[in-house]
Amino acid sequence: MSEHRRVYRKIERTPEELAELKAEREGFSRDRPSPEDLIASGDYDGPYRQGDILALLSALAALKQERGRQGLSLADVSERSGLDKAMLSRLENGKILNPTVATLWSYAGAIGMTLRFSAEKVPLGADR
Repeated sequence: MSEHRRVYRKIERTPEELAELKAEREGFSRDRPSPEDLIASGDYDGPYRQGDILALLSALAALKQERGRQGLSLADVSERSGLDKAMLSRLENGKILNPTVATLWSYAGAIGMTLRFSAEKVPLGADR
């Protein structure tokens, strides 16, 4: 059985990105907004159920694996799909947890795949 190890990479940020991140963190520390405040501001779009996130990440992993199997670069998929290369990278690496269906279809179609959606009843007692 192969061993899977988490790879940690240092995030390279520009001075502008660092300043923006610092200001955002200071604002949260100072203001301590409630969940209601965050929802009203549009800065929060959760919560997400863990199973839903895992299903999305599994589908994205399958797309990434197929892209690799075909020997396609992110630039190739970007050209075929019309999606930004950086956004494709963030999708594949789980940085975008709420992509549009159109985005997912564009990515899948660019590599000759399709996506299937199903609706299932949530078990009693599960968070809704």
